Amino acid sequence: MNLRQITTKDQIELKKVYFDSIQSLDEKIYNQDQKRAWSSQAWDNPIFDKVITKGKGWLLTEKKIIVAFATRYPNDRIALFYCKGKFQRKGCGSKLLHKLEDEAKNEGLYSLSTEASLISYELFLKNQWKIIRKEKVTINNILFERYKMTKIIKVN
Repeated sequence: MNLRQITTKDQIELKKVYFDSIQSLDEKIYNQDQKRAWSSQAWDNPIFDKVITKGKGWLLTEKKIIVAFATRYPNDRIALFYCKGKFQRKGCGSKLLHKLEDEAKNEGLYSLSTEASLISYELFLKNQWKIIRKEKVTINNILFERYKMTKIIKVN
């Protein structure tokens, strides 16, 4: 797999990865209504475009096809972190997370934060992130649970 920085030209393909990632989730964790409400954010939420264009991010390609991506926006927050269903549990998330952490550390940041889904929080925990709290949010009138998380990346 090849790692490269995200450019604004990647926007449509990133939306496809986002959609595929959410739609492929196990319905025991997120039901169809939740997946529909969540995946629609790529097209319905202008913040998605802002995170892609203003944030710093990386993507992974397989045979020149984007299979996963992650962004920081603002600088100290992992805002988007998604992988196509058939590439999940193959190391893509770890590779992207380590890249974002290393980049932030090289920029002199002290810590990173994120809001992790019921799926991704385990990857963050495995990489020494800490849960601050479980929280509930509403997207398109549908309730979701997620984890507010943080990691100290620079030791003084």
